[in-house]
Amino acid sequence: QMADPFLYNTGERSHYGCLGHEVQIEYLKAYVCRPSFSTDKAVIVVHDVFGWQFPDIRYIVDLMAGHGYITICPDFFKGTKPWTSIDHWADFPDWMKNHDPMKVDKEADVVLKYLKEQCGAKKIGIVGFSWGGMAVHHLMLKNPQLTAGVSLYGIVRDSEERYSLLNPTFFIFGEKDHTISLDQIFLLEDKLKQYCKVPYKIKVYPGQVHGFAQLKPEDMKPDDKPYIEEARRDMIDWIKMFV
Repeated sequence: QMADPFLYNTGERSHYGCLGHEVQIEYLKAYVCRPSFSTDKAVIVVHDVFGWQFPDIRYIVDLMAGHGYITICPDFFKGTKPWTSIDHWADFPDWMKNHDPMKVDKEADVVLKYLKEQCGAKKIGIVGFSWGGMAVHHLMLKNPQLTAGVSLYGIVRDSEERYSLLNPTFFIFGEKDHTISLDQIFLLEDKLKQYCKVPYKIKVYPGQVHGFAQLKPEDMKPDDKPYIEEARRDMIDWIKMFV
């Protein structure tokens, strides 16, 4: 019996009224939120296993848009069923085989093209959570069009070619994340020192579990709130510095 890797109860979430709207881009659906003024800067948000319609991820999209970026969360699962809180963890490895976070290049290209051609974006960053964090790490190794990336508790593990980042990348981790050990974080730091030629940053937030940073304000526990807010500020500052 695999422990629930997320530790936060996805059932007990407050309702969230979104600020953006849904669009169709080629074969992908996406959620888009724009700032109140025109800009040529954009951010792609990569959802976690709960998919592009999950309220927490839409909250993050709206938050980024509020900081002045055309922000978009495409359905990287391409219409297939996301993981849900009532699915059985024993089935998770099989589900992951059909939802590989390293196979997002085509979708990323479709979204980049849309942002450039339809939205006039010239600089585009990317942030991703958990499953999406792995996708961000992968894309920052492969796609030079992404000006900067933030990976929240997701790393490429099973490849030797995972340290030559193309553009500035920030890795955010929770100290008590039992899906990513501190050993793995130290290894990442060590290898990036050796191989990475661009700015990078790794930060571990005390006492935080997997999935901590996308909680909406009303779902935060008081002890965690300062770390959640700090992680979000750090994420936005990184994007602001480079995008």
